[in-house]
Amino acid sequence: MTDYATFYRRSIEDPKGFWAEQAELIDWHRPFDEVLDDSRPPFTRWFVGGQTNLCHNAVDRHAARRPDDNALIWVSTEVGQERTYSYAQLQREVERMAAGLVELGVGQGDRVLIYMPMIPEAAFAMLACVRIGAIHSVVFGGFASVSLASRIDDAQPKLIVSADAGSRAGKVVPYKPLLDEAIRLAKNKPRHVLMVDRGLAPSQPVEGRDIDYATLRARHLDSRVPCTWVDATHPSYTLYTSGTTGTPKGVQRDTGGYAVALAASMKHIYLGNAGETYFSTSDIGWVVGHSYIVYGPLLAGMATIMYEGLPIRPDAAIWWSLVEKYKVTAMFSAPTAVRVLKKQDPAALKKHDLSSLRALFLAGEPLDEPTAQWIADALGVPIVDNYWQTESGWPILSIANGVQRQPSKFGSPGIPTYGYKVKLVDDASGEELHGAHQKGVLVVEGPLPPGFMQTVWRDDDRFVNTYWKSVPGQSVYSSFDWGIRDEDGYYYILGRTDDVINVAGHRLGTREIEESVSSHANVAEVAVVGVADQLKGQVAVAFVVPKDARGLEEPQARLKLEGDIMKTVDQQLGAVARPARVHFVTLLPKTRSGKLLRRALQAVAEGRDPGDLTTIEDPTALQAIRELLGR
Repeated sequence: MTDYATFYRRSIEDPKGFWAEQAELIDWHRPFDEVLDDSRPPFTRWFVGGQTNLCHNAVDRHAARRPDDNALIWVSTEVGQERTYSYAQLQREVERMAAGLVELGVGQGDRVLIYMPMIPEAAFAMLACVRIGAIHSVVFGGFASVSLASRIDDAQPKLIVSADAGSRAGKVVPYKPLLDEAIRLAKNKPRHVLMVDRGLAPSQPVEGRDIDYATLRARHLDSRVPCTWVDATHPSYTLYTSGTTGTPKGVQRDTGGYAVALAASMKHIYLGNAGETYFSTSDIGWVVGHSYIVYGPLLAGMATIMYEGLPIRPDAAIWWSLVEKYKVTAMFSAPTAVRVLKKQDPAALKKHDLSSLRALFLAGEPLDEPTAQWIADALGVPIVDNYWQTESGWPILSIANGVQRQPSKFGSPGIPTYGYKVKLVDDASGEELHGAHQKGVLVVEGPLPPGFMQTVWRDDDRFVNTYWKSVPGQSVYSSFDWGIRDEDGYYYILGRTDDVINVAGHRLGTREIEESVSSHANVAEVAVVGVADQLKGQVAVAFVVPKDARGLEEPQARLKLEGDIMKTVDQQLGAVARPARVHFVTLLPKTRSGKLLRRALQAVAEGRDPGDLTTIEDPTALQAIRELLGR
């Protein structure tokens, strides 16, 4: 076995030779002429001249060799159903969906927006899109209408695929009214909406626009749709992520580089082998769901479990019962989920045979040491933290045990993953920090490895200005995360440098939440900050200056206004963005130039020293907030 230091060094010093070898993990319709084109940084192009297809590599090639092996296992504790699809069956369902898309006028380069719960048809739709060269854009199911409308306008989809409803904790969440309102708000109306009717919520189809999927599928039961071979650099999908402005960013991913990066990660990081079972507890609306529910496991020829439900319903042993039943070898979850399980009866972890499980991988937010230690003791398998972003598509920091077994350190996501030239830099000077335990911004030098975002959808300038110009004197990709590195080269992530907060692994722009809160009629000013939370990592907390404070000295009046503001955010952005608390103040702390002192607000809310306040215009503003919070 190669030692990891040599493996990593080669990926940095000889990226063309290194990635040409990794490219052998997938099928190519036409070989690439050039492994890496870095002639126009920061726009890196991988496997130039090559042609491939993501669906062929994820489905067809395995269906040809091992048609009866499990491919997709759908389990819903919300509706009490389980369905298993072999690779041959998955291929047929994807072709039926693809034939339907083609009938509705979708072709190569067209966008399809997918607004779906965790049901098999969501995976069929994603795979059908990449099969015919269309570009999918998955929006988290249940996202509120205003946010959904902004994504419809940016993606300009020819078609939207949706369902009547999702379900959470046994409560039906109707999607159709949210979607209808979003389309009403959007300037760019889709030609058609393809609806999967689960029978959960009654809905009225829009004449001439809405198409019933069951009817369409019935017309294409025997349709065969060949894979459209696309250039390696052809976009496979866009996925929206919160920015520091209210406008979401469409992260654009390629096809060939993404397929190679995921196939390599399944081998080197996630220890996935064909014929085994992989269980990621994420959602397809997030990047983990794209990379490690749908594409990664299928590229590796594994069965992938798609789970609709909570980790504690019907009981806290549900996940472990699936590990036993389907002999899961690798599992991927988030620290928040583990913290939820930690509050349950510890006996739940002893009910099932977990001997098939080789490792539990965690990502999405910083993993605290006590949580890591608890789950390690409970499961008796390696706990492998890893760090990455929507933008990267796969881990930036990890432990590649498939290359060389190395120890994990609780609280650390590991060391730089092969292909990533990671540094810590001083945020003021841009100078690289070489010493141990020096706090700096985590950055990556170009060229970025395969699978990383190509650009921001339809906005190259935003890609350059957002990610490549924030470090003084250097053109490096900024993660916008603080980090430190210990004596052994292990990194620790300390939180965001910008105004994006991480709630249970979901990235939310504080500006987006502020704009939503500001739309309430009785809000004059607002500041939203991320505050540390034991369960979710961070929660949003809003500080509001009301336009009319009359009567707010009464607790009932304050509670009513707080509830109304929360409801406003709920309706516009969805429950995940709803502030945990709304505090009413007479003044927000600002500099003399009028800039909000969010860092100071966050520090006070967390009971920390706000640091140097010489720039504050009115010190009483912060003092009043301290007293309000009992600090």
